[in-house]
Amino acid sequence: MREPRLNTRCVRAAHSPDAATGAVAQPIYLTTTFERDPDGAYSRGYRYSREGSPNRVALESCMAALEGGIGAAAFASGLAANMSVFELLRNADHVVAPLEAYYGTLKQLREHARERGIAVDFADFSDPSAIKAAFTARTRLVWIETPTNPLLSITDLALVSAMAHEAGALVVCDNTFATPVCQNPFDFGVDVIVHSGTKYLGGHSDVLSGLVVVREDAALLERLQSWQRLCGAGLGPFDCWLLRRSIATLGIRVRAQCHSALLIAEFLRTHPAVERVYYPGLAQHPGHAVAAAQMHGGFGAVLSVCIAQGREAAFETVRRTRFFTPATSLGGVESLIEHRASIEGPGSKTPQNLLRLSIGIEDSEDLIDDLAQALA
Repeated sequence: MREPRLNTRCVRAAHSPDAATGAVAQPIYLTTTFERDPDGAYSRGYRYSREGSPNRVALESCMAALEGGIGAAAFASGLAANMSVFELLRNADHVVAPLEAYYGTLKQLREHARERGIAVDFADFSDPSAIKAAFTARTRLVWIETPTNPLLSITDLALVSAMAHEAGALVVCDNTFATPVCQNPFDFGVDVIVHSGTKYLGGHSDVLSGLVVVREDAALLERLQSWQRLCGAGLGPFDCWLLRRSIATLGIRVRAQCHSALLIAEFLRTHPAVERVYYPGLAQHPGHAVAAAQMHGGFGAVLSVCIAQGREAAFETVRRTRFFTPATSLGGVESLIEHRASIEGPGSKTPQNLLRLSIGIEDSEDLIDDLAQALA
């Protein structure tokens, strides 16, 4: 029998009847501690919720199945998930990271990692020669984010993974923007995948979470899970339940969002009030060919647009929208719009006239009409 298709995998990986009661929806186990056996053992597998709970195990198994890994670890936020990976590094280790990435990730590398004596070099990940030039004899980790936040640049996963492995480095890919619906980094040699589960996996802007998935290294998975227990940053039962419930509709949501995002990008590309559109689904995007080769089911549902008349015109566009909520985040069923540089702060390299749009599941015609009147 052939492998199940995406929507089937999303539903079956996220749902199985409760073994004790037969309930189709898994119960929420709101307990911090578990009963011991008469001899003091824990034959039922759980002893304290910081170390593991039925809801967390269900979520982690679900994500491992969707990404095609051997296991996963769920954390209280995307940044906590990142930190578990960076904690694998030791003093004098070296990291190669992209110039463009989520500003929280870059802040962790520039401040926390360097304070621990870890060397970090940033390179243009759209240029293979620049990446190769950044490697040293101490390079232990290569961090990839593709598409990037907020400029939607594309990295060739297979090429960078091969270069990193030749140098003896671990390859980590932030797959938040693409999700397993659009991109499967393990197919291109990536070792570890991270997600801000807050975004598309949760999909409803109501649960903060992060996940790390390991392709095949059992010892590496154990190190990450050990850090999860030691630092006490595991995701709580209710949040795990919310996330696992939402993953059942991940394929349907993301495919609809990607379809609308492409239509909106095409509309904005020719609008006279728009200076530039960043979206890998456009044939004019410099990374379109690579994106088309390694993404499937869509090119993601985030796009960025530079408004022709500058920063104030960008803010005015935000003020005039009706169906886009001005808010920080992405991946929810509601469409969001944000002036990105102002949230990133004084050191931001993001253009001052750039707006980042997260496309929800509203009708694309309504969103296009809204943008048309806001830009008029």
